[in-house]
Amino acid sequence: MTILGIETSCDETAAAIIRINKDNKVELLSNTIATSLALHAKTGGIIPEVAAREQVKFIIPVIEEAMKVVKNPREEIDVIAVTVGPGLIGSLLVGVETARTFAYVWDKPLIPVNHLFGHIYANFIGENNIQFPAIALIVSGGHTDLVLMKNHKDINWLGGTRDDAAGEAFDKTGRLLNLTYPAGPLIEVLAAKVKKDVYHFPRPLINSYDYDFSFSGLKTAVLREIQKDEKMNDERIANICYSLQEAVFDLLLKKTFRAASEFRVKSILLGGGVTANQTLRKRFEEEIENRKSDIKLFIPDKKLCTDNAAMIAAASFFINEKVGWQKVSADPELYFD
Repeated sequence: MTILGIETSCDETAAAIIRINKDNKVELLSNTIATSLALHAKTGGIIPEVAAREQVKFIIPVIEEAMKVVKNPREEIDVIAVTVGPGLIGSLLVGVETARTFAYVWDKPLIPVNHLFGHIYANFIGENNIQFPAIALIVSGGHTDLVLMKNHKDINWLGGTRDDAAGEAFDKTGRLLNLTYPAGPLIEVLAAKVKKDVYHFPRPLINSYDYDFSFSGLKTAVLREIQKDEKMNDERIANICYSLQEAVFDLLLKKTFRAASEFRVKSILLGGGVTANQTLRKRFEEEIENRKSDIKLFIPDKKLCTDNAAMIAAASFFINEKVGWQKVSADPELYFD
């Protein structure tokens, strides 16, 4: 089976081709992405109207580029997968309406995909050794969620953020520190220069017996520190970045491993843009080693952590809920059922 995936939930315009081998292993043939990040960096955040206009500009060239790996796309592509939500409504509509058009003209089935499931299934690209039950942690600019996967058809949401997402906390702190957008990668670089948690910012809900997260209070604590009558030099900025990372990562690890223990999982899956952070990856690896745990950790390649169409195509194969083009629509508020 060959699948064309389309992803336009935010500021990336992406298309990918995957092929499913006989052993149900996902083979990535192409993964093309165009981004309008440079435009949004100038304003310190994503402007939905600008993102949507750029999506219209890029969508066809991106799909054409992705399809160069197949000789006859109309004949060789079996299914079209598209992100239907959550996301920015203008951006989502560009991808959904394009996918509907291709499905109608080519007479192909569509598989609507929840963007959040895409981040989980990025782990299944090129990998067929993931065992269930599994805990999936999604950490991105808009979402921080813990999910229990008993199998591909039995997936349950355990908890998520009550306010800001982890990535959002990084970006808002970046604005407070006058860092470039998106701030997460630069915060990682600056934090790498520090070895001590100077400020030890609060860890909201870290000892609660649920699987919810909260990061807005953490952002407020950072703001109060910045507002103190002290010189804001490079060393102080780096210390703030390090302490912020430590607080966020402590929360993510504590909740994830508590869930892993409660549900006796065999695998932990990470997904979302924040999981591209090398320090976070190392912290999870060290935690498993320190616990002498048999749990297997899976993290996508960095290029598959941020928004991309390959993960949408992969998710569609395992979801496998084909519908006609008439039944697919964008839902910006889509979440876990």
